[in-house]
Amino acid sequence: MFLLHPPIPPWLVPDDEGCAVALLADRADITVFLRADPDNEEELIPMRRAGRAGRLTRFAARLAWDPSSETTSYAFKVLDRSAQVWLAADGLHQRMPDREVLFKVCREHRPPDWVADQIVYQIFPDRFAQGDPTLAVATDEYVYGDGRSRVVRRPWGALPTRQNAATSFHGGDLVGIRARLDYLADELGVTMLYLNPIFTSGSNHKYDTEDYFHVDPHLGGDQALVDLADALRARGMRLVLDASVNHTGINHPWFNRLARHEVDGAFQSPGSPWRSWYTFAGPAESYAGWKGHPSLPVLDYASPAVRAAIYAEEGAVLRHWLRPPYRIDGWRLDVIHMLGEGPGARNNAHYVREFRRAIREENRDAYILGEHFAEATRWLQGDQEDGAMNYHGFASPVRAWLAGRDFAGHPAELSTDAFERWLTAARARVPHANQLGQLSLLDSHDTSRFLTAVAGDLARMHLAVTLLFTYAGVPSVYYGDEIGLEGGDDPDCRRCFDWNRTRWRTDLHDHYRRLIAWRRERPEWRRGAYQTLGVGKEALLFARYVEGSVTIVGVNRGEDAASLPLPLAELPVEVASWRDADGGAIAVGGEVAMPGRSSVLLFGQAG
Repeated sequence: MFLLHPPIPPWLVPDDEGCAVALLADRADITVFLRADPDNEEELIPMRRAGRAGRLTRFAARLAWDPSSETTSYAFKVLDRSAQVWLAADGLHQRMPDREVLFKVCREHRPPDWVADQIVYQIFPDRFAQGDPTLAVATDEYVYGDGRSRVVRRPWGALPTRQNAATSFHGGDLVGIRARLDYLADELGVTMLYLNPIFTSGSNHKYDTEDYFHVDPHLGGDQALVDLADALRARGMRLVLDASVNHTGINHPWFNRLARHEVDGAFQSPGSPWRSWYTFAGPAESYAGWKGHPSLPVLDYASPAVRAAIYAEEGAVLRHWLRPPYRIDGWRLDVIHMLGEGPGARNNAHYVREFRRAIREENRDAYILGEHFAEATRWLQGDQEDGAMNYHGFASPVRAWLAGRDFAGHPAELSTDAFERWLTAARARVPHANQLGQLSLLDSHDTSRFLTAVAGDLARMHLAVTLLFTYAGVPSVYYGDEIGLEGGDDPDCRRCFDWNRTRWRTDLHDHYRRLIAWRRERPEWRRGAYQTLGVGKEALLFARYVEGSVTIVGVNRGEDAASLPLPLAELPVEVASWRDADGGAIAVGGEVAMPGRSSVLLFGQAG
């Protein structure tokens, strides 16, 4: 028996009272129930036959919002003459599925509508482009860490080294980013920038914030951000900033370990007004640092003053940058899962919800993105984050399947079947709207670059990029990936962008440009349902679709050509015409052939 529930219109249509829900089946002689649990009590709602979708029979029912929860969960119970089967978000079950894999839809807390349409470009500001050489860091200006680290000015393009990894500066700035918007927007097709931290700090990475209310002067200061934000808005582009509010740097006036400011910081005096903002145990030297790092003292959200300063009061950090003249479009929140009361994450969910409430009070369409390397389901149920940096549900399985390694560099070879099951399991635990709000990525400032992970294998890089843009979620390009920039683990992954086009890998750059253009053109890539169509030894076949448009994606990592059956009868969209990636009209039959180490895209349009 084949059963399908695409959790998008017209098969799931929310309204003020609940949702219109449809189940699709390859049989009409079955009895179907929509299973809900309002107020935690099971309810089986009979579903009636209601026409067809493609070659499938459509069953329909109304689902009322769960009155006791923001998230309404549901599944389908199907009976034939001799047995029963259940459908949940991860597929078929012989018994009632566990709650974590039920379909979920949120009444109010969904990602902003604009998020799913974005092409994100992540920039590490010191390494992307220099616009004003006079902003460069002076070698005796910053004090970092224990006060003995030396600030180093390095020429553009010099490779990062572990020595002075955090205190070597190459001169990138916000002025340079603004000067390269023609490249980003017009040539590449980017629609949103995500910038690593830009607030005043003595490091190049700036996760050790010294002043949350000013842009670092060596990046151009506050006015450079105003100018960049204005230029982005003029192009219809979005801007998300990065905030590390789990911890500060030791040179923040609130802590002031190295006495850089004329105030009594928490480190200096038990009588400091900021003493309760951090966690001390005995003498001043004994304080909680993020993951034990003394350079990053952890903020204690048990303190009402911390809550007021970060999110609660009128001029709080997370509110300030959402207001004019900056009007950023959202926040990426660093190690958001670790913040809470005391030295750890006690009551973490409460504070993430409070962040959401405060941010949405300032801008009801702001994007709230969390950083999580591990599985992040509990933060993605609608009431906390709109999406996460999707390492667990995308980047990690893609790296294991195509590079055979995990992010620690350990062997992690995945069969294609295990790869598909990992993707399915990760999607199933998250409401579909939040799946579309996830930030899909291949690498970042915290990981080795994907091209380096596959030892420069451009064919496997091409496959990964195809998955990045066709999979459910918002694709994020780490600066320079599109030109073939390589780099190992931090800090090598933070190399300078190479603006000498003669050294670009142009085939890879063209591949990014084509996929970005298709992503912007094809609604199913941005908002469509995802459906696995076939799994081979080395190849995967899946579809993305909305009511009037479908794309079939085939990815073959093997050296040899592969063919997979194409079950067109299982698609709910009746396709009138097909074309290939070159735009030519084609006939699509019973299977999809994929050359070795390649991907295939088939575009279908409903009649």
